[in-house]
Amino acid sequence: MAADSSDAERWPALPLAWWADTYSTLHMWTQVVGKVRLALAPPVNHWWHVTLAVTARGLTTRAMPYAGGSFEIAFDFIDHQLRIDTSEGRSRSLALEPQTVAEFYSRVFASLGELGITVHIWPMPVEIPAPVRFDLDHDHRSYDAASVTRWWRVVSQADEVLNEFRGEFIGKSSPAHFFWGSFDHAVTRFSGRRAPEREGADPITREAYSHEVISVGFWPGSAGVSDAAFYAYAAPEPPGFKTAPVGPRAAFYNHDLNEFILNYEDMRAAPSPRDALLEFARSTYDAGASLGGWDRQALERH
Repeated sequence: MAADSSDAERWPALPLAWWADTYSTLHMWTQVVGKVRLALAPPVNHWWHVTLAVTARGLTTRAMPYAGGSFEIAFDFIDHQLRIDTSEGRSRSLALEPQTVAEFYSRVFASLGELGITVHIWPMPVEIPAPVRFDLDHDHRSYDAASVTRWWRVVSQADEVLNEFRGEFIGKSSPAHFFWGSFDHAVTRFSGRRAPEREGADPITREAYSHEVISVGFWPGSAGVSDAAFYAYAAPEPPGFKTAPVGPRAAFYNHDLNEFILNYEDMRAAPSPRDALLEFARSTYDAGASLGGWDRQALERH
């Protein structure tokens, strides 16, 4: 049974081939903006302070402190504008349209300068192969507005479901938030116990996985998955997790990624995509928490 038309509209098709060049460009643009938040936001455990949040129109840095006030940078993926608003009532905006990463980087910082905001970032992308400095990147220049809106609508729908899933847990949990480094949207639950230190881990990884976690999220296709997919993993992974029964039926364990995967198209084809995603989130958590010996009675809403 296929999803009804209303679900098809809420969960539009998103083959990576349709927008791969735009995706690569937008990834770099979100890193430029995300690094501004990294530079100014007070540190929060597990790097939660650097993430972007979903809005009714796109993504936002949320308010960032500056010179006794605050400002916010927001992507509008409906009117395709980047807007900077200050607590003093001043603002600047620039069009989201085909332009190089170098041009976007220059325009963002010129707009900040016009508002009297001086901020310094490390202009090197992270979590991608063969990174090129933002100010020297003249290759990434694609921006197909319709594809970006389609992707954002998927993220927005996923955000709603992940927040519902988050509400079922009363232990420590991250927000449902967007990681601009890896370009994925995720929520993470914690057992409350420290995790064994990862030998040779860099400071970012060491902080992110300092405690036992089970995460579920969405990304538009990368790291061995050809198209958009939902993923779930436990870290550290308990024995038996790889072969644990999870749902829906289309979900499977990817041994290259060490994660459970639910391909977006399989979720989208379910009678209720929302219910299929909830089943994936709940069943992978059930497997990880039970096999990992989490105190589920204390951590879950009953």
